[in-house]
Amino acid sequence: MKHPVKVYLEKGKTYQFCTCSKSSDGVLCDGSHKNTEFKPLEFIATRNSEALLCLCKKSTCTPYCDGTHAKHEKFDLDFLLD
Repeated sequence: MKHPVKVYLEKGKTYQFCTCSKSSDGVLCDGSHKNTEFKPLEFIATRNSEALLCLCKKSTCTPYCDGTHAKHEKFDLDFLLD
C-alpha cells in the first residue's frame, strides 16, 4: 500500500504531478519520465496549504489523494467452492 505524500502548496503556483512513479519523491515530477510514454500532470494550487498528493496513482481526484490506496481489493474466491 502506497500512502499519500504531504506537501506544502503555494496559491497560484504551477506544479507538475508525477504520473510515472519514477521521480525521487513519487509525487512531483523531476524529469525521471524522460524516454517513457508518461507526461506529468500540470496543476495550479488554489490556496496556500498542505495537501496530500496521491502516491498510488489510482485516485479519482488526481493529483490529490482520495483514499483509494486504503480500499481493499475484492477477491473472487468462488473457485474454493468447487
